[in-house]
Amino acid sequence: MKKEDLRKRIGDLSYEVTQNNATEAPYSGEYNDFYEKGIYVDVVGGEVLFSSQDKFNSGCGWPAFSKPISTDMLKEYKDYSYGMNRIEVRSKDSNSHLDHVFPDGPEEKGGLRYCINSASLKFIPYDNMDEEGYGEYKKIFDNE
Repeated sequence: MKKEDLRKRIGDLSYEVTQNNATEAPYSGEYNDFYEKGIYVDVVGGEVLFSSQDKFNSGCGWPAFSKPISTDMLKEYKDYSYGMNRIEVRSKDSNSHLDHVFPDGPEEKGGLRYCINSASLKFIPYDNMDEEGYGEYKKIFDNE
């Protein structure tokens, strides 16, 4: 897909975040204070990334998750930009920049905090998962 076509499809902010490693302003993202039941997929390629079951309010200003649905869908890289030592998180297939993972999440949920830009995500409500092609992932909500 051409860069111009991708930008038109996902929008300027999502394009800058996923393709150019930008970060949306804290507390500005659509999913920061959003807790509906469903899954979050990569806005570029649709890869399944996170579940609403693992989302929590970290107070950091971006959506936070304790774990991905499958670590197989993510790639992690050391990121020393801006004089910091962080771990960047990208989607495996689309290679979209998502943001970073930190070791300061809730201990009872594994201790990780995936701090993710809303602009890199698309939310699929539980009730729409079948029609959107993600019905096989409804089973992760069976224990609710």
